[in-house]
Amino acid sequence: MTSISNSDEDAWRLPRLDEVASESAAVRIDTSIPHTARIYDYLLGGKSNFAVDRAAAEHILAAIPDLPTTLRLNRLFLQRSVRYAARRGIRQFLDIGTGIPTGGNTHEAAHQVAPDARVAYVDNDPIVLVHGRALMTDDGPGRTTFTQADLRDPKAILTAPEVLEVIDFTEPVAVMLVAILHFIKDEENPAEIVATLRDALAPGSMLILSHASSDADPARGQAGAAGWKNASAEMTMRGYDRVLAFFDGFELVEPPGIRPHWNPDNEPEDALDSVENVWGYGGVGTLR
Repeated sequence: MTSISNSDEDAWRLPRLDEVASESAAVRIDTSIPHTARIYDYLLGGKSNFAVDRAAAEHILAAIPDLPTTLRLNRLFLQRSVRYAARRGIRQFLDIGTGIPTGGNTHEAAHQVAPDARVAYVDNDPIVLVHGRALMTDDGPGRTTFTQADLRDPKAILTAPEVLEVIDFTEPVAVMLVAILHFIKDEENPAEIVATLRDALAPGSMLILSHASSDADPARGQAGAAGWKNASAEMTMRGYDRVLAFFDGFELVEPPGIRPHWNPDNEPEDALDSVENVWGYGGVGTLR
């Protein structure tokens, strides 16, 4: 992961929209600007990225070489939290900022517990949606939809036809903001965005949220965040108290607080559970 070279991957073409989504034109890819989803993909060991994304990722890794471990832990948090919600009766999941699909996606984790669970994926990047439609096959009774929308406009998400196909907001929903709010700047009012989503939810709904933080080492964290400066979205790392504030109106799941290692159901431990230096927090709250 530490070497960068121009290869045939730079000529790699995503599936045409008409091949995977009954559309008529291929999606055009701008490979001149690093993209957050493709940077994440590279940091997780994926191949859906380009030289410009790898260069940005290597800049980040120079400051935070153990960041990929945190990203893998974040995937573990996603899977555990989804199963936690499904075990408690949640059958609807609204996953905003899904990113390029990798192993252990929301619908896969949910269907381990509840095969009839329904999932609405939302991302503002059409490339991500092409990947999702091409790769996220599902043979279970639950339904999965994909919507192109931006978290900065939560009302558009709440009224999107594809979302409303599978989500009934009069019933409990798990809203997932996993590793996405740190790409919303302070001036874009992230707290107001979360509050808008919260106010649309029925009692018993859950907020599943994780967020990057430089609390482990502020200097290194900010140096790493600078790697996103010229990407499709900049990163704003936030401290414990600021991340905790996003759960306003929700009752945090025991054990209380937000923490890097989240496992209230005492699922079998993973090697990641012993990692000490984690660049972020995760938690789950229930709306009463």
